[in-house]
Amino acid sequence: MTGLSKDIVLSVEDLSIDFRLRTHILHAVENISFQLKRGQTLCLVGESGSGKSVTARSLLQIVDNPGRIVGGRILLHNGGEITDIARLDPDSRPMRAIRGRHIGLIFQEPMSSLSPVHTIGSQIIEAVRLHSNLDKRAARAKTVELLRQVEIPNPDQMADRYTFEFSGGMRQRAMIAMALAGNPDILIADEPTTALDVTTQAEILDLIKRLQVERGMAMLLITHDMGIVAEVADDVAVMRFGHIVEQGPVDAIYHDAQHPYTRQLLASTVKLSHHVEGRLPAVALSSEARKPILSIRNLGKTFGWHGKANALRAVDDANFDLYPGENLGIVGESGSGKTTLGRLILRTVEATTGSVIYRNQSGAEVEVASLAKKELRSFHRDVRLVFQDPFASLNPRMTVKEVIGDPLIVNGLAKGKALEERVAELMRLVGLDPMAMERYPHAFSGGQRQRIGIARALALDPRIIIADEATSALDVSIRSQILDLLLDIRQRLNLSFIFISHDISVVRYFCDRVAVMHRGKIVELGEAEQICTAPREAYTRSLISAVPNPDPRDKRMLHRHRFVAPANA
Repeated sequence: MTGLSKDIVLSVEDLSIDFRLRTHILHAVENISFQLKRGQTLCLVGESGSGKSVTARSLLQIVDNPGRIVGGRILLHNGGEITDIARLDPDSRPMRAIRGRHIGLIFQEPMSSLSPVHTIGSQIIEAVRLHSNLDKRAARAKTVELLRQVEIPNPDQMADRYTFEFSGGMRQRAMIAMALAGNPDILIADEPTTALDVTTQAEILDLIKRLQVERGMAMLLITHDMGIVAEVADDVAVMRFGHIVEQGPVDAIYHDAQHPYTRQLLASTVKLSHHVEGRLPAVALSSEARKPILSIRNLGKTFGWHGKANALRAVDDANFDLYPGENLGIVGESGSGKTTLGRLILRTVEATTGSVIYRNQSGAEVEVASLAKKELRSFHRDVRLVFQDPFASLNPRMTVKEVIGDPLIVNGLAKGKALEERVAELMRLVGLDPMAMERYPHAFSGGQRQRIGIARALALDPRIIIADEATSALDVSIRSQILDLLLDIRQRLNLSFIFISHDISVVRYFCDRVAVMHRGKIVELGEAEQICTAPREAYTRSLISAVPNPDPRDKRMLHRHRFVAPANA
């Protein structure tokens, strides 16, 4: 028992955090307890709003106002000394000494956590000097060494670059370097890979785990992804509504879960690792389906001067067909050209080369690039977009009735009572109560807001929906609900989907065929099950092997295939 206590670097005992609001007190965290042990990883898992991030921020006394720690202890074990962080003033010198020096934090969103007006190096140098007596030259040398440790190429030059000059993965590496600047005993990683594609996520998780082992740090990893938990956790604590509902070793949680909520989370994760069967609409099985509804031929987009050395070929000679009632997935890493391809199809971005041919309801083939403004509006009634972010894509000053009804008003299709009836019908179609149509978007959860976005896309009875990362901002169980909703709507309305995503498990579950993009090119196109189980291309194999496997007894990422681009690519 004594040996065990020496390994404990932080103990949380009966921690409670309240937010005193104008109308009531919100109990964000209630009576939770856990321990962080040297060299081990505890994963705090749960959906949005469960209290994970508030718990992490309380360990550093940086809970946003009006949040307050109202009960319990946070005991930091430092050699023979024990400090109760919960009793320290957030602005006191002892608390400031703990931040960074004893506990490092990797934030969720590196773009908003790093200063856009200071170089990456200057920000890390500031953190280094705050926790040491090094002069400016020595602090820069340490900064360059930290950047080298987090595998940023040419660290001496990259230290003088700004945040916008770093990719998402490199920004996260810079955040990790900053968190390690004070050589902390504990590392808190708050959703460190949420905004990253699957291969970058695998690299970042590898890096964090390796640095943790090398430095003997304890780690608290916060996530809602049960696949990541299976890959990196030693112990797991499952949170729901501010309570830890289940806690234990990772193997016991995955193979002998006791709480219904834990089993529900695991079931949602496992469900998305298989292709859904038997959900094709009747039209997809008919002879009509043999004629594509949309044909993409030699489509390309170059940003910058065409033919110049610094021109960016965002989409390069894309070719594919979309059939009635089909779900076609477009997958690839960030920057592969997926979103640009979707915009070229909609013609919100003009193509440099190639064509988009649409077969309209009368069966005539239409070249989208040659459509006049009035004809393009008609095309946009048939081809609609569901956006990635359910928070940013809805106008906060419009009621749900106005948001969903806006396409109908703009196109002069409905007003007054007819408009209200159509909005009510659309809300019922996506599983929302029409009684809530006079409420504003802020009154709805993320999953409900995405349903509002889907209802808006369906308002004009489209034939094709382009869903651009439509589920990436959602928790795993809500993601599964939204995908089932879209499948059900496809079944009833005979829709076709172009589903753009970097989440392979979502594409495998939802799509019939998949196109894999890399550096603007479609490198592989085939049946979803074949692409996900027996990919032919090396790049596709690297994508598939980087997907976390939701089973701690079979850690796929340890043996993943790494793609090395040919020298002439």
